Amino acid sequence: MRKSFIAQNPSVLWFLAGLAIFTLGVTFMSEAAGVDMISTSFLKTLGKTLCLCLVAIAMDVVWGYCGILSLGHFAFFGIGGYAIGMWLMYARTEGIVATSLDSAALPPTPQEITDAIGSQIFGVVGSSDFPALWAFSHSLPLQLLAVVLAPGLLALVFGWLAFRSRVTGVYLSILTQAMTLALSLYFFQNDTGLRGNNGLSGLQNIPGLEARGQAVVSLWFFWASALALGMGYVLFAYVVSGKFGSVIRAIRDNEARVRFLGYHVEHYKLFIFTLTAMVAGVAGALYYPQAGIINPAEIAPIASIYLAVWVAIGGRGRLYGAVIGAALVSLMSSWFTGGSAPNINLGFYEIKWTDWWLVLLGVSFVLVTLYFPKGVGGIFDALVRKTAVERQGDYGPDKGAWRNDEGKPS
Repeated sequence: MRKSFIAQNPSVLWFLAGLAIFTLGVTFMSEAAGVDMISTSFLKTLGKTLCLCLVAIAMDVVWGYCGILSLGHFAFFGIGGYAIGMWLMYARTEGIVATSLDSAALPPTPQEITDAIGSQIFGVVGSSDFPALWAFSHSLPLQLLAVVLAPGLLALVFGWLAFRSRVTGVYLSILTQAMTLALSLYFFQNDTGLRGNNGLSGLQNIPGLEARGQAVVSLWFFWASALALGMGYVLFAYVVSGKFGSVIRAIRDNEARVRFLGYHVEHYKLFIFTLTAMVAGVAGALYYPQAGIINPAEIAPIASIYLAVWVAIGGRGRLYGAVIGAALVSLMSSWFTGGSAPNINLGFYEIKWTDWWLVLLGVSFVLVTLYFPKGVGGIFDALVRKTAVERQGDYGPDKGAWRNDEGKPS
């Protein structure tokens, strides 16, 4: 009898239960609930951490399960943030302009309103005209669609060109990094229509929700981030299970043999690459309204390298390992760089963690790679691993068999 998906993947229920308990606990202790044990700023940090966990899962699937070391997946994360950020800036600026023009002697024309919005948004880069990229920025449904389709389309085109050419290994990693670098350099230019180095700011001010206050809005985004993480975990657990999951793991281990067996390797890799890019876009769209700002530095190649480090520390090839790695590094980064970690005075030198955090992260990555190649998730595997049954013979597949009647000495 074939087992159900949940029976084959009991860790999914454990993860969802843990996520639900965590979400309820944070909600109860939040400022919006009246208890005020968790500040709004820290609530935003927790919400952003959940988004980073989601993109880490996507990275784990494409790298840990399919063997594609993509050094460009944070670019898809940033594209999702830009897509929703464009609507947030347009809608918020439209409200400000409409309020300021209400006192005019004559009602403003639609063109005057559009020009005023353009001046407010693009005046910082010396322009007032809406670029083509902002053609649908007035429409929330279309921009939400762009959150998924824009990174998905970029991944589809890039993946199709790379995989059909059978680029693999370090060469593929270099290509993904080059794509990310080219994208970030393009976004840095003022004439791209994305405000260059200034980026998109004020994203935490959600149009129509100003009266709710940041405490309530932050809690809503935290809920949305938790829901997205839970759904993403279930989605990817389903993708990597069954026959499909076996094929992509086989591609990771021996791509040539899988191709020899008749599988269209490029189709599998392209599907995984595109799907994970789309999920990364969703994670970015939830992250940056909580961060409040996005600029091209967010999608620089170093960000994608950090993403790979998180997955490696958590445990490549384990979905919960990616969550552990991303959450651990994200929260530790906030603690060390936020001034909460006490400096260490050695007498001749004072270690300031705001300066030494990246060194600590790098050393941790090296140590994990050398001594814990399975990452933090591997420790959990060792704790729950069942003791192997001592076999009594070589006949039959049953645990501990000899079979009942077969193979017994006469």
